Amino acid sequence: MLTSQRKQLILESLRDNGQIIAKELSLQWQVSEDTIRRDLRELAHEGLLQRVHGGALPAASLAPLASSPAVVNLKGRQKLAPQAKSKLGQAAAKLIKPGQIVFIDGGTTNAQLVQNLPLTLKATVITHSPTIAAALLEHEELEVIIIGGKLFKHSAVTVGAAALEAISRMRADTYFMGVTGVHPEAGLSTGDLEESYIKRALQAAASETIVLASADKINTASPYQICHCHQVKTILSDTSVSDETVNAFKDKGATIKRV
Repeated sequence: MLTSQRKQLILESLRDNGQIIAKELSLQWQVSEDTIRRDLRELAHEGLLQRVHGGALPAASLAPLASSPAVVNLKGRQKLAPQAKSKLGQAAAKLIKPGQIVFIDGGTTNAQLVQNLPLTLKATVITHSPTIAAALLEHEELEVIIIGGKLFKHSAVTVGAAALEAISRMRADTYFMGVTGVHPEAGLSTGDLEESYIKRALQAAASETIVLASADKINTASPYQICHCHQVKTILSDTSVSDETVNAFKDKGATIKRV
């Protein structure tokens, strides 16, 4: 079998089954595991899948939408799943109670969250996203704290040592995390290394973490893991997520709530 044929079959199998196990393909095609692993490395380098121990998982670019949240810029992501993100934002906004201190991540789904916060809400929002902070200018009862640092323009958030130092001295009731990949095996992931450090720091500084993820991000993996899915309280997603998927996450100790 030619290398190009093998790679095509790998991608087809990945789309059909949701994962690749190198040993199984080695036995099925009667080639060495090293050959399969080399194919997986090359496909991962092309951004066509995400390598994990023993095989591979879909990359975010293989999600149902043609455009991947992991590779499209902020303006492009605003066009992806707008109705689902609006519902997620409405549901998440109701979880913030008066007097709470909350971390709110950057991203288009969390932008919907802040748009749905009541103008009369008295609480504290801490964010490393200038766009999230700007969206709260008219909320006169809200205290808004912006975490400084180097601006990562792809996601319009701050990253780096200054941001990590600031977060280390803060505590919040809830962290509303944005991600680009949610997978029962690969966990919660994002497309940028520095962002992954910031998200872990925010999670560590919050009493609980709630993830907002539209269905196009479910069962995909981006290059940099943030944490395992069971390490967050709830993953909020939309009603198009199947019962089978919900149960797969439940088996790993994670909770998906469809809204």
